[in-house]
Amino acid sequence: MSTYTTYSIVGQKEDVSDIITDISPTDTPMVSMIKTQKVHNRIYQYQTDALEAAASNKAVEGADASIAALTPTTMISGNTQILTKAFQVSATSDATSSYGRAKETAYALGRALKAIKRDLEFAYVGASNAAVAGNASGPVAREMASADQLIASGVTKDQGSNATDALTEAKLLELGQAVFEAGGDPSVFMVSPGKAQIIAGFTGASGRNRNFNDAQKTLTNVIDLYVSPYGEYKVVLNRHQMTTHAFLLDPTMWRSAVMRPFSRTLLAKTGDSEKHFVVGEYGLMHMNPSASGQITGLSA
Repeated sequence: MSTYTTYSIVGQKEDVSDIITDISPTDTPMVSMIKTQKVHNRIYQYQTDALEAAASNKAVEGADASIAALTPTTMISGNTQILTKAFQVSATSDATSSYGRAKETAYALGRALKAIKRDLEFAYVGASNAAVAGNASGPVAREMASADQLIASGVTKDQGSNATDALTEAKLLELGQAVFEAGGDPSVFMVSPGKAQIIAGFTGASGRNRNFNDAQKTLTNVIDLYVSPYGEYKVVLNRHQMTTHAFLLDPTMWRSAVMRPFSRTLLAKTGDSEKHFVVGEYGLMHMNPSASGQITGLSA
């Protein structure tokens, strides 16, 4: 007897899930933790100042005043960087019934906005990038200075002595002391994911004990808050951060310089499709170069 099976059926309905799974990380710790500041020119400037070092101060009774020379403020300049994403969708694509989305344009726009925010995070901490003024004759695109370029040398510690080496607690403490002595008050220690295991290992140092009293027998091996002699640092993991750098940050001293916030523009129609252009213009500001610190020369 010949059995009629599903392999012979003509016109079977498709079984396609309406869920589109995308685990690409969209968290942007640096962008999210700092405030924005509106700028009105591609070149923006801000000033810093510092008091004289504390010193012995005594005067003879009745003596004339001793006039000290005044020190001018320091001007810091930065420039904005234009970030873009563009996509084109045919009219038929938007009219077509698809699984997992109502319209291709709406889905593509959502992806573009998430992706361009990741690009902004990368511009801040994903690469060591000196500012580029840009020009129209090349043409050459403008580039903002990345976070590591905006931190003073006095609060920059080289873990690898111009090579590469693993992160150590001693180097973190050395950096914390340098930033503290410079007057900074950092609260975030931001690292790439691989450094989390090293930081968790700080608890295994000689003389430190941990109690495991959880009736569920849960083993916790993570440090979310590191308390040092120079302050408390929240440990933040950043998937987009350079593996060679670790940042000790005071988020209140950083700004996203915004000349044009991200927006979508519909470009001129030239046929049976629509062209969409997402654009924003941003820079990065460190209100005082010594307010935050960094460890460089780290191994991956």
